[in-house]
Amino acid sequence: MFDGRFRSGVDRAVKPIGTLLRRTGLSPDHLTTFGLLLAVPTAWAIGSGRLGLGLGLLIGSAVPDLLDGALAKASGQSSVRGAFFDSVCDRVSDTLVLGGMAWYLLDHHRGHVALLPMAVLGASFMVSYVRAKAESLGFEAKGGLMERAERVVVLCAGLAFSFLLIPLLWLMLGLTVITAGQRFVKVWRHATAAGQGPPPAARPVFVRRSGYARGEPPAVAARWRAWREANGWAPRSARYADGSHRATASARWQERRQARLARLSSDERAAEAGPPFRRRYGARRP
Repeated sequence: MFDGRFRSGVDRAVKPIGTLLRRTGLSPDHLTTFGLLLAVPTAWAIGSGRLGLGLGLLIGSAVPDLLDGALAKASGQSSVRGAFFDSVCDRVSDTLVLGGMAWYLLDHHRGHVALLPMAVLGASFMVSYVRAKAESLGFEAKGGLMERAERVVVLCAGLAFSFLLIPLLWLMLGLTVITAGQRFVKVWRHATAAGQGPPPAARPVFVRRSGYARGEPPAVAARWRAWREANGWAPRSARYADGSHRATASARWQERRQARLARLSSDERAAEAGPPFRRRYGARRP
């Protein structure tokens, strides 16, 4: 929800900060790694019951995650590798923080309430998985009521007001499950509108023969044609003008033989004109 409505405003606000960070020589990976390292003492502080310290460290670990994108845009270092690294670090940070919260609830509350942060973690992983799988298939699955920014805000509120921690965790769990359902329905509708295609295992396997790919898409065929022309390959129509590979090869062999005979003397030409087996190996023995 925050990502869709406030992303442009947040980007404008942090853009000057990204420009200042670019002058320091830091890279976006440095900020991402620093945020991940801060998640370790955050989990320790929450698990040991120091919720105020955990709140400060959680906010501190969220700031680098907010600024690494601005630094990447300001320095021109945006890449697929950076996005992958940032996403993996986010999942690890969530695991550490919610694991520390489960440890805290296990020490200070009775019953199975300690499993509540683990349920939130599983639901949040489902939200991330639906988006990752959708993007791998060419669809978009952003949005929802409880994305990572909202989860961080709710966790901060729970740490600031500890008497509301368990109700907020239940609220987070419900909204996270709804978010996963929203993304699933969104991708389902897009995939239905795009049409039902064959499953990946049933797609035809392209077999390359003589430099050609049978059944390959037009874009791939165009790239192969450009490669052949760049490397001096003659087109099929020029190599097999009469439609017969055997006839074309025989004609080329006859041309080369006539040219070779023209360079020989009369005696050599007569010997050369004999049968190939007798010319090479002599008369066949009885």
